[in-house]
Parts: sequence; C-alpha cells; structure tokens
Amino acid sequence: MEANLLRFILFTLVGLVLTSFNDHLHNASSHYQYCVLGAGPAGLQMGFFLSKAKRDYIILERNSGPGSFFNKYPRHRKLISINKIHTGRHNAEFNLRHDWNSLLSDKPDLLFKRVSGEFYPPADAFPLYLSAFERELGLKVKYGVDVGRIRLVRSATGRSYVLTDQHAADYSCSILLVATGLWVPQEVEFAGSHLAEGYESISTNPDDYKDQAVLILGKGNSAFETAQSILGRASRVHMLSSSTVRLAWQTHYVGDLRAVNNEVLDTYQLKSLDGLAEARLEDVVITKQENPESRDKLYLNLRQFKQNGDEGKGSDEPWVELPDYIDNFSLRKPYDRVIRCLGFRFNFSIFDSSARLPPSENAKGRLPGVTAWYEGKNTPGLFLLGTASHSRDYRSSAGGFVHGFRYTARAVHRVLEYRHHGNKWPSTRLMTTQLMSWILKRVGEASGPYQMFETLGDVILLRGPKSSFSSHCEYVEEFLLQALPRFSSLSGHDVSSQGLIVLVMQYGKRKIDNLGLGRSETDWTQAWKSNFLHPVLYYYDSLPTAQDMKTRPHGWPLPRPKAIHHMVEDFLTEWDTPLSHIQPLRRFLEHCVHSDLRAFSTENCFRSALTHRKPPLFCQQGYLAR
Repeated sequence: MEANLLRFILFTLVGLVLTSFNDHLHNASSHYQYCVLGAGPAGLQMGFFLSKAKRDYIILERNSGPGSFFNKYPRHRKLISINKIHTGRHNAEFNLRHDWNSLLSDKPDLLFKRVSGEFYPPADAFPLYLSAFERELGLKVKYGVDVGRIRLVRSATGRSYVLTDQHAADYSCSILLVATGLWVPQEVEFAGSHLAEGYESISTNPDDYKDQAVLILGKGNSAFETAQSILGRASRVHMLSSSTVRLAWQTHYVGDLRAVNNEVLDTYQLKSLDGLAEARLEDVVITKQENPESRDKLYLNLRQFKQNGDEGKGSDEPWVELPDYIDNFSLRKPYDRVIRCLGFRFNFSIFDSSARLPPSENAKGRLPGVTAWYEGKNTPGLFLLGTASHSRDYRSSAGGFVHGFRYTARAVHRVLEYRHHGNKWPSTRLMTTQLMSWILKRVGEASGPYQMFETLGDVILLRGPKSSFSSHCEYVEEFLLQALPRFSSLSGHDVSSQGLIVLVMQYGKRKIDNLGLGRSETDWTQAWKSNFLHPVLYYYDSLPTAQDMKTRPHGWPLPRPKAIHHMVEDFLTEWDTPLSHIQPLRRFLEHCVHSDLRAFSTENCFRSALTHRKPPLFCQQGYLAR
C-alpha cells in the first residue's frame, strides 16, 4: 500500500515537472529578425525573397495551410484573375504580363498553370499552388499560430514587435511584415441592417433562391458574382449602392466590375426584371413584415421618405406607406432576401496602441495607411504587404492583387536589404550607347512596370561627362515612384549632376469612348494623346523633392519634368517600330545625354576617326574602343 502511494506521488511530481517544462517551452518568446504574418500569396512571396537572401525569418499562419482565404472566397468558386497560358511567346518575363496568379521565384516551372489551365481558374486551385510554392522552395512557415495581439516593445538595444498567439506564446522580431490581407466583412449600419444576410454566409445553391425577389447591397465583383449565380432562379434581382457601376475595361482598374461577372447588366438594360439603383446605404431603412403562411417579406425605404421622420424606431416597426408624390419609388416592391456584398476590410483589432496602424484616407478607411515604401505610418519597422498595402495605389494600379503585389513585395524586400544589410538596389551598368536598346527591351517585355503601371518605374541614372568615352548610366529597375524623393536613402544609389530619366507605363488621362472610333492614337507626333497603356519617359536634371511630388499635376504619377517623351500607344504592346517608336525615342535620349546615339558601321567609324576630331559616341564606345 505504502509502495503504491509512493509510486503515485512520484509519478504525479514527474508529471507536474514535465507539464511545467512544456508550458515554459510553449510560452517562451522566440525571436527572429523578420516575422511575416500570414501565409497567403503576399506572405509566401516575401518568404521567398527572405529565404533566397538567407535571412532569419518565420512566416506565421493561423490556419492549417497556405492561402486559406481562397478555401472560402470567392463564394461561387471562380477566380477573375487571368490565367493566359498560351501567348505565342517563350519569354518568361513577357508571359508574366498575362499570368495574374503565379508568384515570382527562381524556378521557371513553378507557375500557376501547373494546377489549372482554365482562363478563369477555380478558386480551389490557388491553395494547391501556394502549397506547392511553399513546399518546393522550403519556406519556413508555422501553421496554427493565431496572433491576437501585436505590440511594440522598446529596450536599450532597440525596438521589436511582439506577437502573442492564442496560447499566450510570444514571437518577437525586429521587422514585422503584415500580409494578412482583407478578410473582415465590410458592413454599413442602418435601420434594419441586421435583417441583411452577409456574402460570407449566404447559400451558394441557386435553387435556394428559386422564385424569390433578392436585393443585393453593393455593386462590386462580389455583388455581381452573387447576382449572376442566381439570375436563372430568382424572380428578380435588384442591386443598390451609393455609386454607379464602374467597369474595369473603362477605368483600367481590375478591382472594378469585370466583364466575366456582368450578365445582370444585360438583363437590366434589356428590361428583364433585374435592375440597379443608387442611394446612400446609411439612409436605407429595412422593415420586416411577418407572414405566418409564407416567407416573411422585407420592405426597403429611404430615411428621407419616412413620413414620421422618426430615426429611432426599430426595424420591426409597421410598414409606412410612401407619400403620393413618390409612388413610383424604384424599390417599392417587397423582397424575400437582402444580401450584403460590400467587400472586406483590414483587421485593425490585433494591434496594440503602441503599434496601432492609422486607417487610410482613401478606400473608406478599410485599409491601413502606409508610406510610399509600404512602411506603416507611425510604426517604423512594420511593413504592409499584399492587399493590405493597396492604399498606396487604390483604384489607380494593381497593388491589391497578386499580379501587382508580387512586385511591390520585391520592392519592399529591396528597401529592407539596403536599410538593414547594406545591399544596394540591384542595377545594371550600361554604356550610354546601349541605353536605347535596353529601354526598348524593357518596354517590350518587363512585367513589373506593365502590371504596376504608374506605381513602379525604371530609374536611369546618367553618369560621366556627356558626349565622352566614359559616359554611362546605371539602370535601376522597378523603383517605387511615389518614393522618388527618397531615392538615394532607399536604394543606396546617388544621383549625379547629369540627372536621371524615369521610365513609366501609364494610361492617358482623357475621358473617351473606350470602344468608339478614334479611341486610340497612331500618329507618333501626337503620342502625348495616347489613351491606352504606353511608355512615358521623364527627364530631370536633379532629383524631385517631396514638395515637387505634392504639387505635381493632377493625375500625374510624377512631378513635371524638364523634358518628357510619350511613346505612342501600340496595338500589339511591343513598341518596336522604326519610325513610330525607335526614332522618336532616340531623339529624346540624345536631347537628354547631349550625344549622337546613332549606330555606325565600322567603315563609317574609321572614316570619322580620320576626318573628325571627335568621332560619334557609338564609335568611341564601340569599334574604336577595341
């Protein structure tokens, strides 16, 4: 009996010691130089760059696998990101212009087409691709870590960010890279808003809407995706938001309504029971009329139309008839369902006051505010990646989508490499006579400036005495245009007295009929009137200042330069014709570098050397230099 008691006491003590030891290990703080929060496409993209640079990092993900957002969204399981596999070209860089799903890596076959060949792929394919990306690159990801609190801690050795998970375990890091995306449903409060179903929880079975009248709040892609899925079953589908429909092919913003989702526009314009209306959602009043014999009916009213003007009444108040003078109110018929499809917002709640990110001034505050190099405002060392960083180019470029933020993630990594490791932004040294051919190569194939138009651009640093043998340039690819005044401190490259040229891809600023006659410009002498995507070169004799950026002309990506050159838009997006593209470009570059950039044969160079004191630069840096 005593022996059994002693054994019991011994086992209990050992168990307590082991439990205490395990708890200590579990709650101990792990320190890394870089913490990446989120294993979605942006987090894994940054993981690749950190892994390639052999940095000390960890990717923390709350779910059991990468890209968990795509396990649920979009709800109707079709992506609207283009997966154009067949381009007729074997140039990998060019093909990325039309591959909107693949991430950047040093493995040429690690592309999205491996998991889907469909032009608009199924959403289930994306987590499969991300899993392959993580596995084959050996990225350091820790799953099941649900970070609920982020705080900034200052000490004598510097500052660090501490992330606390659901088990009270801490992860500290010098640099925090937040790639959590947008996943909190956006809601608008109005009288009766609780009667609306959310996009995140609605049934995706069209038969559940059979012969029902449905009102959808919102006119974005999630709203139209939902409308399109039930068009063949619902008796009528109405859509309501404060703004009119913005079509992506008109605005050139891929976050606006895509053609793949716009079938309801046909049924609206061809008067087949469906329709679109506009009103401030904050002014909406939804009331419910219970019917014991059938489904309850939902009535929509607008606050200014309520006869009694009582804003304090609940949503279950009796239906109030509209005054006679508005008896043709568009949405006067009752609905069986009201569905909220207003998109998503950033999760600000996990940030302690010491690490609080301010909301952006655009996007209705749904996004965090960031600097031009994607560092959180007032949170040094905390950077935003992916969709969460989209406030910098909201509604103006593709930074909120995979085919855009894969490049901004690379730009952020280059900023970090110089700031913390002394590695300058990668550049290519070119002789001045090589510059034009390099520019033509970039505008014909580069995917970064093409996808992140007006946001990323190539910076050409002019070096050496003009018209001399030593004249050359440093070609810096895909710099952050809005951070141009901070170019030297972010890239590590100085700007000389010879100045710089910035190459940008941009759209025209005039409002046109995008499908009408005369929509494009073909005359190179009128290249500045180009409406569609085309290269623009800005020449500055000195680096623009922050004040210059603030006072730049409305709609311009950069301040007014000393000289500017538009390459006329090209239907084939190749910009390689001798008269319309190459010759005007050469004339512009000659103006900037004060040199003759024509190419000469060996015989002409030899004759020039005999008859001229100073042969053309092409000869100096070419045949005569050998």
